[in-house]
Amino acid sequence: MTKKTAILIGFIGLKFVLQFLLLSSEYELQRDEYLHLDQANHLAWGYLSVPPFTSWTSYIIQLLGNSIFWIKFFPALYGALTIYIVWKAIEELNGNLFALVLGATCVLFSILLRLNTLYQPNSFDVLSWTALYFILLKYTKTDDLKWLYLGATAFAIGFLNKYNIVFLLIGLLPSLLLTEHRKIFLKSTLYFAILVGLILILPNLIWQYNNNFPVFHHLKQLAETQLINVNRLDFLKNQLLFFVGSLIVIFSSFFSLLFYKPFQKYRLFFFSILFTLTAFLYFKAKDYYAIGIYPIYIAFGSVYLADVLKDGWKKYLQPVAIAVPLLLFIPIYNVAFPNKSPEYIVQYSENYKKLGLLRWEDGKDHLLPQDFADMLGWKELALKVDSAYLMLPNRNNTLILCDNYGQAGAINFYTRQKLRAVSFNADYIDWFDLTKKYENLIRVKEAEEVNVELQETSQFFQNSTLSGSITNQYAREFGTGIFIFTGAKIDIRQRIKDEIDEKKNYR
Repeated sequence: MTKKTAILIGFIGLKFVLQFLLLSSEYELQRDEYLHLDQANHLAWGYLSVPPFTSWTSYIIQLLGNSIFWIKFFPALYGALTIYIVWKAIEELNGNLFALVLGATCVLFSILLRLNTLYQPNSFDVLSWTALYFILLKYTKTDDLKWLYLGATAFAIGFLNKYNIVFLLIGLLPSLLLTEHRKIFLKSTLYFAILVGLILILPNLIWQYNNNFPVFHHLKQLAETQLINVNRLDFLKNQLLFFVGSLIVIFSSFFSLLFYKPFQKYRLFFFSILFTLTAFLYFKAKDYYAIGIYPIYIAFGSVYLADVLKDGWKKYLQPVAIAVPLLLFIPIYNVAFPNKSPEYIVQYSENYKKLGLLRWEDGKDHLLPQDFADMLGWKELALKVDSAYLMLPNRNNTLILCDNYGQAGAINFYTRQKLRAVSFNADYIDWFDLTKKYENLIRVKEAEEVNVELQETSQFFQNSTLSGSITNQYAREFGTGIFIFTGAKIDIRQRIKDEIDEKKNYR
């Protein structure tokens, strides 16, 4: 084993260790994770919320036992592979050992540690962007046409994970046209590669067509409820915060792509980031959508700085360059990860508030960061739903209807009974079982609607009661109520079907 290989293995090992150490046992899974895990029980070529790739990973996790270890393992794996690709990119750019260590350190001690704590499509999205940029680097360096096919395949897999990768193409196409690499459009191989990519994503496109392209409804809903609160200036500011320990390296990459002679053929990367960020700004995208851009630029910047700092007194700055990402990570460690108790965060809330971490997607400040609040109260909910379920007569004929996908997913993940919760929210709208005549209803209602639920629903049942609620004040679901309705007076399946049809017609 060479020294370089041993160091690379060390970085990857440290990556896995950190991902598990940064999570406190006081927190549960985050709301989105429950939905993605539940998709393993409903495999398809598409979903209202995401393309199908995440469901395939969820199915593997299910086969492995559905434990927290494996749920957290896969985003950590995707983060480790991102480090590996950046390492290989530095080697392709003829970077020395210092460049390799600097690049790996910058990627390791960055926003990716936060991103890779959650089982969401974002971790693989960053890996997909990094892989596609690496393939572009290889093609630019070698002109080997096989990289066009590999690029089309990488794009297709990234597309089947998250449609966000389309922004990479939006930034790349004009960049190619502005440089000598425009000649690629004259190569027939490019169009055969595009055909390969289209074939790979075709099943998802067919699914979208057969379901009236719900992705557009999802984007419209996102724009109306979340992106409306996005501030473009905040978007740019947060780009600096994501890789704050690596800013010197990243800005060095921009300079080197313009003026460093060995990188002259890679100048399209400079234009690509400008066009991609402009597209994100135009569409008022969430700030973290752009995280996948930066790892490849860390590779360019690391190689350039290694050349600048290779001689004379500048050599003594090499340890400083490596130390900066690590030192700047220390304060981030104290606020950006679910490794502090809710009580601690509330006690030192001013520190979190100054950094904007208490600002949620609704534009308001809360007790905890949104992701942290989304990791509390779920076990309590599932336990109370299980208890309510066991109290019911003819419990097998019970519908468990939730207000949102987080509630339904958490109940299905933690339940110890043979029950399946559903919702009119997100993918659960397609997972109702309407073959069964329901006699009972367990209704999970968000806090702001608890007071009207009995009045609205009890008229359809012989008996009704509020069974319990989520009492964890730090949970986003604090106050969510659990209602029990028994002895249905009507066949509620028709009302369910009407509600499903109404929502699907709207989209």
